[in-house]
Amino acid sequence: MYTPPAFRDDDRDSLMATVRAARLANLVTATADGPLATPLPLFLDETEGEHGVIHGHLARANPQWRVPASGDGLAIFMGPDAYVTPAWYATKQETGKVVPTWNYAAVHAYGPVEFFDDADRLLEVVTRLTNLHEGTRATPWAVSDAPPDFIQSQLRGIVGLRMRVTRLEGKRKMSQNRNAADRAGVVAGLAASERPSDREVAALIPS
Repeated sequence: MYTPPAFRDDDRDSLMATVRAARLANLVTATADGPLATPLPLFLDETEGEHGVIHGHLARANPQWRVPASGDGLAIFMGPDAYVTPAWYATKQETGKVVPTWNYAAVHAYGPVEFFDDADRLLEVVTRLTNLHEGTRATPWAVSDAPPDFIQSQLRGIVGLRMRVTRLEGKRKMSQNRNAADRAGVVAGLAASERPSDREVAALIPS
């Protein structure tokens, strides 16, 4: 990931926060026929290894798990993002030398990908994913709410994945390259937006 020094995010807590907040990631593998990518709900177990281990699953009919990967896999976790209009910059009034841009946060995780179809491992991954996303609901649904034979039949239609993270890259592009007056203009503009993601970005821009 191209990351100018001003936008590099090396803070582990910040990286983990972006990963945890991403409800959907993209798994990319390089193959002899070109790259393959699948949007997937993934979770990172931070207690495993130096950088954690990513877990998830994909449809058995998806060819990505069958095609041999060349080198490490890549999981892309996106944080909040927002369009930034140059109209918000104080510099626009002073010189007019401004252009539009985009603010965003992203984490790229790299590592060897293992695909598996062991039923017990699959059930554990599905259960952990379900608990993660159902946990905040007033009445959470649990895998055990469904008949066991139905769950077993559903497990036969998926393949699990495990990726030991060997490298993390973080980027937080939040107008750090603009002066204080320009940043203040961006914060005010995004904070007034009707888009929740715009307001999230406004809160991340340094003063």
